[in-house]
Amino acid sequence: MKFTAFERSLQGTGASRRLRLVGKVPGIVYGAGEATTIEVDHNALYHAMRKEAFHSSILEMELAGNVQKVLLRDYQLHPYKQQVLHVDFQRVDATTRIHKKIPLHFINEADAPAVKIDKCTITHVVSELEVECLAEQLPEHLTIDLGAMVKGQTLHLDDVDFGAGIKVLTHGRKNPAIATVVEPVAEEVIVAPVATAEPAKGKKGKK
Repeated sequence: MKFTAFERSLQGTGASRRLRLVGKVPGIVYGAGEATTIEVDHNALYHAMRKEAFHSSILEMELAGNVQKVLLRDYQLHPYKQQVLHVDFQRVDATTRIHKKIPLHFINEADAPAVKIDKCTITHVVSELEVECLAEQLPEHLTIDLGAMVKGQTLHLDDVDFGAGIKVLTHGRKNPAIATVVEPVAEEVIVAPVATAEPAKGKKGKK
């Protein structure tokens, strides 16, 4: 994805506030040289940030006529308005090793024998994984194929091949679960006992 940024000379809280009033977002680009303060059009940035790839892939930033490869590192949102207050980018190149949380895309779930034959459901235990890799190898997402899952199975990290160069960071957890099959819960029908009416006792006539 590509976006345009402009160099920002004025800094400080007051300058940032004035930028926001005219529809700009203050930001900074750091790494691989001196940090550069920038400003970005708010509406263009806001709509770009609604796309998953903007958060998890290498971006092309055009700044002062030059295109630089950057990675979105941090951003600040207004507590209740739909407004981006500040944004941070990191410059990257072919030799930059990065850590980044990448979203998981689950495919073929409906075709899994556990779902198709045994009427189970598959629970996604995690929705993203943190990876370490070279910047140029960073994937937009990681694909998890659930098409072979069967009743009683749990898919673990070691069961998935993410390709050469992609190292998943587990932070001490050994072979964590990614998805698991959940069997349907049998519904127990409770039949309430039917009350039987007692026959009415006949009244004795007076003699």
